Amino acid sequence: MLIAESLLLLSLIAVLYLLVRGPHAWDRLLAYNAASNRIFVLLALISVISGRHSYLDATIVYAALSFLGVVILARFMERGGGHR
Repeated sequence: MLIAESLLLLSLIAVLYLLVRGPHAWDRLLAYNAASNRIFVLLALISVISGRHSYLDATIVYAALSFLGVVILARFMERGGGHR
């Protein structure tokens, strides 16, 4: 499990770099989505390792909120992204 967590953390760091330094807003949105997915998996792994099922509940709530955030940001950017 430690290897899986380490690999997920390394990929999360790479995605967070793209989130901060992404050349375009759409790249940053995709990086946000990818980072969220990695966080879901990390929370699920922590839940399995620790045996606490409440982390899975938190993962489901975080996934729903993240999905709504991505949809709202994508619609906002599609309409001009605040630039007139």
